[in-house]
Amino acid sequence: MNLELMKALEQIEEEKGISKEVIVEAIEAALLSAYKKNYGASAQNMRIEMDRESGEMHAYQIRTIVETVEDENTQISLAEAREWDPTATVGEMVEIEVTPRDFGRIAAQTAKQVVVQRLREAERDLVYKEFRDREGDIVTGIVQRIERKNVYLDLGRIEAVLPPTEQIPRESYRQSERIKAYVVEVRQGTRGPQIVVSRTHPGLLKRLFELEVPEIYEGIVEIKAIAREAGGRSKFAVASRDKNVDAVGACVGPKGSRVQSIVDELKGEKIDIVAWNPAQALFVGAALSPAKVSRVEIDDETKTALVIVPDNQLSLAIGKEGQNARLAAKLTGWRIDIKSETQIKEIEAKKLFVDLPEEPDAVVTTEEAVPAEAAQVAQVAEEAAEVAEQVAAEGAPADTVEAIEAVAAEADEAAPDAAAVDADAEMARKDA
Repeated sequence: MNLELMKALEQIEEEKGISKEVIVEAIEAALLSAYKKNYGASAQNMRIEMDRESGEMHAYQIRTIVETVEDENTQISLAEAREWDPTATVGEMVEIEVTPRDFGRIAAQTAKQVVVQRLREAERDLVYKEFRDREGDIVTGIVQRIERKNVYLDLGRIEAVLPPTEQIPRESYRQSERIKAYVVEVRQGTRGPQIVVSRTHPGLLKRLFELEVPEIYEGIVEIKAIAREAGGRSKFAVASRDKNVDAVGACVGPKGSRVQSIVDELKGEKIDIVAWNPAQALFVGAALSPAKVSRVEIDDETKTALVIVPDNQLSLAIGKEGQNARLAAKLTGWRIDIKSETQIKEIEAKKLFVDLPEEPDAVVTTEEAVPAEAAQVAQVAEEAAEVAEQVAAEGAPADTVEAIEAVAAEADEAAPDAAAVDADAEMARKDA
């Protein structure tokens, strides 16, 4: 029977992947529990040993050597101990075999459930250790069931949960559907290991590219940064360590086959592959792809990038609800301010007017208040009067002198009164 037991343990080791040593230790612990349950107080300081080859089981009781025995369950006399070991002395600890004749039957009846439980715990520990090292890795699972918006995936030896917060918005799941997910956390629970997976984590995108693009897996192409809004759009910055390898082209693949397979896995999520550049201005400009950029001005102190784009590229650069600009900012780590060329010209023009010196307020004088025509008429009247006086002094004919004086009189009548001019000037001064 014991040989059959050892063969059964070997079979369990092969099928479940649990070492025979772990199973034997579980059986020893179960037998110890069964012995104590059946023999009560006499089962103190017990040790159960199972032979790894033959499967034979032995029970040993640990006792202290004393001169006078006061407790038979924990002590043994020196004379009796020397029957087992002639060199025994008082105070030493000895093991006395106390295996009962019907120990096998008692163990089989009592330890069955304990052994099964320990085997289950050992299997759980094994699964936990296996998946504990897979945090940050990608797994493929089959949708088993959906309960309270939680999607449970069958990973073979264990079940993983995809909570609502880790599901792609508007993505539906069907039973028996095969999907890929990113292992976020592996924790040990009361019912065994619990694995939490995600479909929204940026690491999923990274792992998918590593699976699809050999150059990334081999380290020729390096992933520099990832910005993702699951279900909408993602941006992926890559750089090549080999000048003969185009990083973006390697990720896109022949006729876009590589990136298309990832898009299909993510149910149509758009992916922008951007070439990483150590020159931050060029990197920021490339991050706003597919929009075309005129120029980029970098402010290192405020970590801000001013991006100028053609007028017809402004809406494309910002994206729907600002998504393109938001992802570019996450990808580069810069705060991005996008302006069109027209907006920049208007801003620069306003700056020019602001920089001009202010002109002093004009002071209205009496002369400025007089209309130009009135001043000219008054001047004509004065000149005509002077001419009339000069002509009369030279003895000109009387009719000539009268004609000139008539002109002077008409001009004098046309000129405004001096008092009226002064009043108009004063009012103009007050208005000013």
